[in-house]
Amino acid sequence: MATPDLLFALRNNFYLGAYQAAINTSDQLPTLSPEDSIEKDSLVYRSYIALASYQLVINEIDSSAPTALQAVKLLALYLSSPDNKETTISSLQEWLGDPAIGNNSILRLIAGIIFLHEQNYNEALKHTNVGGNMELHALNVQIYLKMHRLDHAEKQLRVMQQIDEDHTLTQLANAWLNLAGGGSKIQEAYLIFQDFSEKYQMTSLILNGKAVCCMQMGNFDEAESLLLEALNKDAKDPETVANLAVCSLHIGKSSSRYLNQLKLSHSDHILVKRISSAEESFDRALQAIA
Repeated sequence: MATPDLLFALRNNFYLGAYQAAINTSDQLPTLSPEDSIEKDSLVYRSYIALASYQLVINEIDSSAPTALQAVKLLALYLSSPDNKETTISSLQEWLGDPAIGNNSILRLIAGIIFLHEQNYNEALKHTNVGGNMELHALNVQIYLKMHRLDHAEKQLRVMQQIDEDHTLTQLANAWLNLAGGGSKIQEAYLIFQDFSEKYQMTSLILNGKAVCCMQMGNFDEAESLLLEALNKDAKDPETVANLAVCSLHIGKSSSRYLNQLKLSHSDHILVKRISSAEESFDRALQAIA
């Protein structure tokens, strides 16, 4: 008889953005094997990182912790301050080059996440493309979508479907790919997020997924309603704020409050960077005319 997956609920909460629920779930788990215990701790600390509790993670993971947890601490250091980025990436490169620990799956996953943040997609793929678990495959899908390589993203999705078609990450990856594909596939993506909303706790991730589908289908009033619900759950979530800014423009409302909020709290967000670039181009054009 197959042994029960004691970490299923914890993983699922984390994948769907129910980070506090993931943390709470971990407190109710029985005694785990050493390997499962490390995975549990890594998911809990990554949940705290997702909630922006970087310092808690930095303080609690000491130098005696396993490689996987040291890698998670690197992610917390990287995200906690722009001043930490250079030294964090330097440490990451050093660890990846160490034959004793360089192939650790969580270290490779964290490397992929950090290089994805850096928009260094080729470097990210160096460490994630060999796969090893569903999270690495799902991260590959995200990287290929950022590179506008839907063909490679589809190949990764097929690999995930062969492993477990019903896995939460497989379903999420399918929804991301459908959103990127557009057209009739948007409805399929919406149905995936709708299914999640009926089965699991409603989260900002699920609400944003449904809202983006609605926006792509031209249903901006429904999208706004979903995004306001997401904002009530997490007023600082950058994707919710960014999506609300875009949605507001389409329904004829001012987006300045959301854009200002995004600039103040997430100045490195892609929407902020694009607006800043457009503003600089406009200013240069004005000066050229003057």
